[in-house]
Amino acid sequence: MDRGGIFAGDNPFVLARSWLAEAEAQEPNDPNAIALATVDAAGLPNVRMVLLKEIETEGAGGFVFYTNYESAKGEELAASGKAAFVMHWKSLRRQIRVRGEVSREEGPQADAYYASRSLQSRLGAWASRQSRPLGSRMALMAEVAKVTATKGPNPSRPPFWGGFRIQPVEIEFWADGAFRLHDRFRWRRDRVETEWKIERLNP
Repeated sequence: MDRGGIFAGDNPFVLARSWLAEAEAQEPNDPNAIALATVDAAGLPNVRMVLLKEIETEGAGGFVFYTNYESAKGEELAASGKAAFVMHWKSLRRQIRVRGEVSREEGPQADAYYASRSLQSRLGAWASRQSRPLGSRMALMAEVAKVTATKGPNPSRPPFWGGFRIQPVEIEFWADGAFRLHDRFRWRRDRVETEWKIERLNP
């Protein structure tokens, strides 16, 4: 298979990291932004932008982001156990598409990431009932003030806030080509424990 250049490599997570590193040098804002897709109980899709925080290259590999477990996406992820996302970089004219199984990351790794956030963001995680109706911004700021007074300068990670890990069964690397003859390579595996199979796709 003629898979060289920007598509070369035997580990798709290492390849994804390298593409992200290139994007970090060129994208003006949030090169780690992903459009995360879930489905609700009725099967109706939902999609929103979140920030990818880790690409794990060891073992079965995975993509990790953090959110409120009681948010719409948190509840939908917990119910289905599956998700998809796309990362798109206009500066590179590339994208990565991922589909896979979801699990929580709520141990020391989540604690460490939460502790690395700004104090305002840590307090905001406590104050916001994400995705729930809100009467006014003033009400939200009042809750932030209340949390600030009660949690102090070093709040612990809320029990309702943490990470989700997507372990893919499918990853597609896409690069723009002349005359819309794009280059596409799909990595697929039957389960997260099995070996990858790689195939080139028509544009």
